[in-house]
Amino acid sequence: MKRVLLLLGIMGAAAKGQCHDTGMTHPRAVAAAARVRPALERDLAAAGLRFGDPVFIRAFKEERRLELFVRNRGSGKFDLFRSYVIAAASGKPGPKLAEGDGQVPEGFYHVPPSAMKPDSTYHLAFNIGYPNAYDRARGWTGSLIMIHGNRVSIGCLAMTDEKIEEIYTLCAAAHAGGQEFFRVHLFPFRMTGERMGKTAGSEWHDFWTNLREGYGQFEKTRIPPDVTVRGGRYHFSE
Repeated sequence: MKRVLLLLGIMGAAAKGQCHDTGMTHPRAVAAAARVRPALERDLAAAGLRFGDPVFIRAFKEERRLELFVRNRGSGKFDLFRSYVIAAASGKPGPKLAEGDGQVPEGFYHVPPSAMKPDSTYHLAFNIGYPNAYDRARGWTGSLIMIHGNRVSIGCLAMTDEKIEEIYTLCAAAHAGGQEFFRVHLFPFRMTGERMGKTAGSEWHDFWTNLREGYGQFEKTRIPPDVTVRGGRYHFSE
C-alpha cells in the first residue's frame, strides 16, 4: 500500500494550500453534517449500507455526472449510492496539460484526510491530488484541483452547496471510520465500446484506452483497482 501511495504521489500535490483539519470538526463541516446526516443514514440503511464505511468516487465529464459508491459490508464490493449532476465543469474531453488551461483532469487520484478543505471559498471542498505521478511524468502542471460547492468552476467540479454537503460528509465520515484515502477516478466519458469506437482519430485515443483498463476493471469487479505508474502507463491490480 505504501508503494502505491508513493508512486501516485498523493501527498505532494494535495498538501499544497490545504487545511489540515480532516473535516469532521470544522464548524462549517459540523453544521453541514447536522443537516444531511439523518437522511444519509436513512437512505444508506435502506440500501444495506453504513454511514462511515469506505467510499469511492468516479466522474464523467461528457455526461456531467459524478457517482459516489459505498462499500457493502456483506459483499465487500462498492455499491452505487448517489449519482449527482455536475453543476459546472470547464474544458472538453482530454487531460489537463497546464496550469490555467481550464481543463478538468482525467485519471486516477487519491484523497487523504489532509486534502479535505472545510474552509473553502466554495463552501466545502477536497483536493483530488492533481498532478499525480503519471501527470508529472508528462510535465503536466496545475494545482488545487477540487471537487467543491457552488455552481461555477474553472478546472474543478462544482457540485452546488447542497450536494457537496452530502458528498463531503460521506467522504469525511469514511476517513473518520478508518479509510486512509478514497479514490477519485475521472473519465472523459463513459468508456463503453461504442463510445471508444468514436475516438480512433483522437490524439488522446491511446491515453483513453489506458484509462479504460481501469474503468473496465471496476465495472467487472466493483472494487476500485490499485493503480501504479510504470513505463509511462497506468497499471491496475486488484
